[in-house]
Amino acid sequence: MNIIYKIPGFVLCLLGGFFLSWGGLIIRLFETEDIWQILFVRSLFFITALSIFLYFTYRGQTYQIIKRSGFPAVIGGLFLSISFVAYVVSMSETTVANVVFIISTQTIFLAIFGYFFLNEKISLRGFFSIILAFVGMIILVGDSINSGSLFGNIVAFAIPINFTILVMIIRKFPSLDMVPAIFYSGIFSGVYGLVMSENLIFSSNDLLMGFLLGVPQLAFGFICVTIGSKSTPAVTVGLLMLLETIFAPIWVWLFLGEIPPLSVFIGGFIIILAVVSKSFDNKTKKIS
Repeated sequence: MNIIYKIPGFVLCLLGGFFLSWGGLIIRLFETEDIWQILFVRSLFFITALSIFLYFTYRGQTYQIIKRSGFPAVIGGLFLSISFVAYVVSMSETTVANVVFIISTQTIFLAIFGYFFLNEKISLRGFFSIILAFVGMIILVGDSINSGSLFGNIVAFAIPINFTILVMIIRKFPSLDMVPAIFYSGIFSGVYGLVMSENLIFSSNDLLMGFLLGVPQLAFGFICVTIGSKSTPAVTVGLLMLLETIFAPIWVWLFLGEIPPLSVFIGGFIIILAVVSKSFDNKTKKIS
């Protein structure tokens, strides 16, 4: 497993964005309409894959690594698990394009939360990026009102917001190992699915989709991004992660013919412009 640490960070971030981009399509391919069943089977395979990764990476230190992460990792995992729930729900209630465009706003929310909770300054470019992102979000939400998918869009905002809270916790406790937090998030989301599911009877198709959703899409995606971001500048990580935003709508268009209204792409394009602008703002401040 340690071979993954020898892969260049930017390559891992690219792979992470690629793996994560398949989530919307896979959820569309489930036979069951019970989102809690989907969440449970996804979490089950995710926890299994992550446990194997932790064991072969840390060997006998696995338990100590998880224990050492302490209460902050548990709280971080709790907030991330809410993002996992919101991801499955929103993908079932609105278009994939809407969801991934909203997810991409996490860079903007990081700036806002950093300002209020960590006293991080926002530059003039950063301020205009935030305004631009909100214009894009208003267009997306306005379209969802007309198309009847407002609920899915509102739920989707829980994804970047809760992920931002996780990052705030990590910044507050810089010695925190993020992998245990991800492990806890899988356990929490699995419990939600177990309690809320009508039954745990799965077709062979849904078991396969659960495997694809939990292992290559989620586990591989998060592992690649987590490890790759350690050796990759934050601005580069943010830009490379836009790969998920770009490819996710393409997969459902190619395989299922899902084409959102033009207004969704207009709003999404404005959001991407804001994210790119904010990313280069970070780069400028770092150089100066």
